[in-house]
Amino acid sequence: MSEMRNYTLNFGPQHPAAHGVLRLILELDGEVIERADPHIGLLHRGTEKLAESKPYNQSIGYMDRLDYVSMMCNEHAYVMAIEKMLGLEVPERAKYIRVMFDEITRILNHLLWLGTHALDVGAMSVFLYAFREREKLIDCYEAVSGSRMHATYYRPGGVYRDLPDKMPQYLESKLRSKEELKEMNKNRQGSLLEFISDFAENFPESIDQYSGLLTENRIWKQRLVNIGVVSADRAKQLGFTGPMLRGSGVEWDLRKTQPYSVYDQLEFDIPVGVTGDCYDRYLVRMEEMRQSCHLIKQCVRWLKSNAGPVMSDDHKVSPPNRGDMKDDMESLIHHFKLFTEGYCLPEGEVYSAVEAPKGEFGVYLVSDGANKPYRVKLRAPGFPHLASIDEMAKGHMLSDVVTIIGTQDIVFGEIDR
Repeated sequence: MSEMRNYTLNFGPQHPAAHGVLRLILELDGEVIERADPHIGLLHRGTEKLAESKPYNQSIGYMDRLDYVSMMCNEHAYVMAIEKMLGLEVPERAKYIRVMFDEITRILNHLLWLGTHALDVGAMSVFLYAFREREKLIDCYEAVSGSRMHATYYRPGGVYRDLPDKMPQYLESKLRSKEELKEMNKNRQGSLLEFISDFAENFPESIDQYSGLLTENRIWKQRLVNIGVVSADRAKQLGFTGPMLRGSGVEWDLRKTQPYSVYDQLEFDIPVGVTGDCYDRYLVRMEEMRQSCHLIKQCVRWLKSNAGPVMSDDHKVSPPNRGDMKDDMESLIHHFKLFTEGYCLPEGEVYSAVEAPKGEFGVYLVSDGANKPYRVKLRAPGFPHLASIDEMAKGHMLSDVVTIIGTQDIVFGEIDR
């Protein structure tokens, strides 16, 4: 008999599907996976430790940099934890703005997931189409916060500022004609809300376009159907959340089961899978984008007809008006003290979680009464997903590892936190 020998292969971090920061040690029997061992820590940020050395309000920006594709959802969990500890009441308008941007963030995340997943599996066009729409939503981030990605827009007690009345426009350039410029700026003539409303109306057509390229494509189905199957019971045992759990047929979504902000006042459905394979998870995320559009439309309708404050009037946590700060010495001192020393939270502990695009993102805070947390622990949805890669990949071919990484929608900022 010939001697059997397993090969050990380094998959990543330089592999294109490993996205620069995933290192997998694969044990192969020919081309079949016997064992997959993920090595993490290549992107280690020390976020939890850094947050313990800074006042509470200075750590909001760190949350953006965890899962750097779901920026505002991470902020939401963190500011909700602080609000719970302080017993802060958030104005209704701020809650609707938060929900609207949570859903914009969900679409942003799923577009990046769809583009990179398809690219890894071998479909190039979808990547370019997905980024076409993603660019419009990134402009919404920029309109409210000045930053295209790391917004730091949510604050304890509300949001940084109200929605702007006008949308930034494309400028004249030698590279485009006047007709092209006019077409590009057509839906940017009104306010940010009108731009978002226009996007939510037209985006389902784009989803149909992606779906037309992939859903019934036989190569796509050959690469995804019956790959990485996880049963409903096993998904719960492994600690799956979000589309990974719902793809296995478990109807669990924090927006319905433990509603926060104004999700209990809005209508939407939870898509669930049947088989628990990569294809089911793909279909779940595609439907989630449609549901996010439905939620955004409801928020836009409410925000258009209801004005009001977007920040709590508790001046222990909310900064003074910019105009006052520049005229009044007391307000200037208050502003300076708030942003350098911050505020103290009462002694105790709190856990706050949101349904982030990848699953349950939670923040556990322990306060000893000081102006900075005694302990911060983040519950990243991607961590248990990556931990299951050995089980999901076993018995599959080497090329299927790429599909499984794609379906898990892994972002390392939150894993190497």
